[in-house]
Amino acid sequence: MSKKVSEQKKPKKVYEIYAPPYFGGRWLGSTMADDPSKVLGRVLRTSLYAITDDFTKQYMLMLFKVMEVKDSVCNTVFYGHEYGREYLRSLVKRGTNKIEYIFDVTTRDGFVIRVYPIVFTTSRISSSKKKAIRKIMREVLEESAANLTHDQLAQELVLGKTASDIYNRVKKIVLPRHVGVYKSKVIKLGKIEAAKPVEQEAAA
Repeated sequence: MSKKVSEQKKPKKVYEIYAPPYFGGRWLGSTMADDPSKVLGRVLRTSLYAITDDFTKQYMLMLFKVMEVKDSVCNTVFYGHEYGREYLRSLVKRGTNKIEYIFDVTTRDGFVIRVYPIVFTTSRISSSKKKAIRKIMREVLEESAANLTHDQLAQELVLGKTASDIYNRVKKIVLPRHVGVYKSKVIKLGKIEAAKPVEQEAAA
C-alpha cells in the first residue's frame, strides 16, 4: 500500500505546449504531468486571437492535440475549430435562411476532417437553391481537401479562404449575408511530419 502511495507522489514536471508551425509555432500554454506519456494526446483549447493577436478573431476557438514530446516541449497538430456559441447565435436573423451541411473530407496526406460549412442568406430562399448551395459547399471542400495537406486545409478553414471560395460560387445563386465553416474536427489522423524542436527554431 505504501509503495502505491509513493508512486502517486512522483514529482510532476512542467511541459510547454506550442502551436504547429503553420499557426506560427506560438506558445499556447503549459501543463503538468509526472510522465511525458501522460501529456501525449492531450487537447488544448484556445482562441485564434491568442495566436494572431487579432482581436476580431476572439470568436474563433481552436483545438490542438499534443502529438510529440521532446524534453519539456510539446508539439501539436491542428485538431479542429469552432465558432463561439454567442457569435454563432448572433448570425441568426428572422426572415432569413441558415443553410448548413456536415460531411467528411480526406486531405492529400490522409487526414479525415469532419467539416461544418454554413451560409446565412439575407432573405428566405427556395429548397432548390438550398440544395444548390449545399452542392457548392461539398464541391469546394472536397476539391480543396484533395489538393491540400492537413495543415494547408486547416489554414484555409480557419483564416477564411474556404469561406471566400464558397461565397464566390454561392453569390451566383443568391447574395449571402455570411459564409463560413463554423466547425471542424479531425476524425482520423494521417501522415504527420516530424516537428522541428522549438529551441532549435529560436536558435536558428
